[in-house]
Amino acid sequence: MSTTTDIEVQELDCRTNDGIHVALLWNSHTGRVSVAVEDERSGESFELDVDSADALTAFHHPYAYAEAAGA
Repeated sequence: MSTTTDIEVQELDCRTNDGIHVALLWNSHTGRVSVAVEDERSGESFELDVDSADALTAFHHPYAYAEAAGA
């Protein structure tokens, strides 16, 4: 019996600036797109589910996107 392991969540893009790491993620199993943000200075982090049409906007402006989305 053979087993295939699929990586469900793929990092499509990432960036780090001034201690803030932002990653654009895609789950190939569910089709879910999200943006994960980690502030290394404060230790705070959050992840936003985003519509695929808004993915780049959310990736480039995660705090503004979170505020506009009411997160």
